[in-house]
Amino acid sequence: MKRGIYLLPNILTTFGLFSGFFAIILATKGQYAESAIAIFIAMLWDGLDGRVARLTNTQSEFGEQYDSMADMVSFGVAPALLMYFYLFEGLGKIGWIGAFVYVAAVSLRLARFNTQIGVQDKRYFQGLPSPAAAALIAGLVWAKEMMGPSVYDDQFLIIGSWIILVSAGILMVSNIRYYSFKEINFKGRSSFKLLLLATLIMIVVLSWPSAILFIFFFVYTLSGLVLTMIEVRNKRALKKQAKKGLK
Repeated sequence: MKRGIYLLPNILTTFGLFSGFFAIILATKGQYAESAIAIFIAMLWDGLDGRVARLTNTQSEFGEQYDSMADMVSFGVAPALLMYFYLFEGLGKIGWIGAFVYVAAVSLRLARFNTQIGVQDKRYFQGLPSPAAAALIAGLVWAKEMMGPSVYDDQFLIIGSWIILVSAGILMVSNIRYYSFKEINFKGRSSFKLLLLATLIMIVVLSWPSAILFIFFFVYTLSGLVLTMIEVRNKRALKKQAKKGLK
């Protein structure tokens, strides 16, 4: 600290922290859609601070720890309180226990992630990343707010949302692997068709962002389970082949 800190990436981290904090304030006021949007904005800042730090060669241990503290607020406390105030406040103990399970899972995941920096395979995340879990919860609330009330709210929405929140927490602290997309090279040259495809995807997302984002992160959440099942099946097949070879 006597030597100072890198200003640019830590300012971006502060923007992300503020977005998460503001999401909590909005949730307490009943502005649930706006709170969900603030969580997505925090995701953008979270993605920018790390990328800027790498591009400008301003990575530091302080920045890594500060980023984790900001993530705890933006992707841990904010989504849990958003879901609690939105649906679970009337459930009593069951409601706040579900929210706490999610918050505890985020803190455990971030602690494990910090201890594995430089060791873990960069192609994959161990467990569901906390920003993706937060996006799943925020996307659910935002999409439901855009759809408006329905006759199924009391029957299915609360139970389903509680299961999704707790399941996201369990997946974060699991050993299930998720693709990190870090191998994608955005600096190299690409075909014009790829740029056109990216433009079309952007148009589709902007046409109905709440539903598209929720579907995307829901599919991403399931992708880790599918990837793990395929890996387990392949390992079992290799073991069977090895046993046959020994015979």
